[in-house]
Amino acid sequence: MISIIIPALEEEKYIEDTVRQFEKLSFPHEVIVSDGHSHDRTVEISRACADKVVVFQGARHNPSIGRNDGAKAASGDILVFVDGSVIVPDPDAFFRRALSYFENDASFVSLSVPQWVYPEKETMTDKIMLTITNWVLRIQNNVFRRGVGSGKFMMLRRRAFEKIGGFREDLATREDGDLGLRISKVGRAYFDPKLCIYYSGRREHAMGWARLLWMWMTNSLAVALFDKSVTEEWKPIR
Repeated sequence: MISIIIPALEEEKYIEDTVRQFEKLSFPHEVIVSDGHSHDRTVEISRACADKVVVFQGARHNPSIGRNDGAKAASGDILVFVDGSVIVPDPDAFFRRALSYFENDASFVSLSVPQWVYPEKETMTDKIMLTITNWVLRIQNNVFRRGVGSGKFMMLRRRAFEKIGGFREDLATREDGDLGLRISKVGRAYFDPKLCIYYSGRREHAMGWARLLWMWMTNSLAVALFDKSVTEEWKPIR
């Protein structure tokens, strides 16, 4: 069984579509919304359409905590992490292909895919920058065997995820890249260029690509060199 885990915070605009797209999957699955204590209708909407809803009650939340809490509530041996605005085209065909990697190779632990902004919201800058970043991820995974991925979509074998201790909750950002690197040390990671997901692009559009890339690069270097992120809080953009 696969467990689809959606970390969410103030996602009332997108969460129902994100959850319901998986309703007609033709194989065993569950959808878990891991809410970071939203103050909008996210929890209410999620309880009406998701299989499980986990609500964080602590003092300080971040995406890593949300994903780890969702994983603790999961029953599947394959964990799929998707962000709250992610749309998977033709989910049944997508996951049948994705699952085949895990079913045909016991050493396979991590799958990542290209990511694009919703076509109706995509700008030319989005297309150029995501073409570059998707190629970088493809080369890192498939050539250098470094399982770098993005938290917008990560499909992981549960036993490998648990072996490395899940997402690092002390990292406010670049926790996804950190996990990808660590999990690729215990098994095979792959970037499938024939699959893709779509997302809102709201952070890129609100912050601008230049500022966002600078934040990614400085935090990636800080994690690599000093084992901590520069950014102390990953603030939601809605």
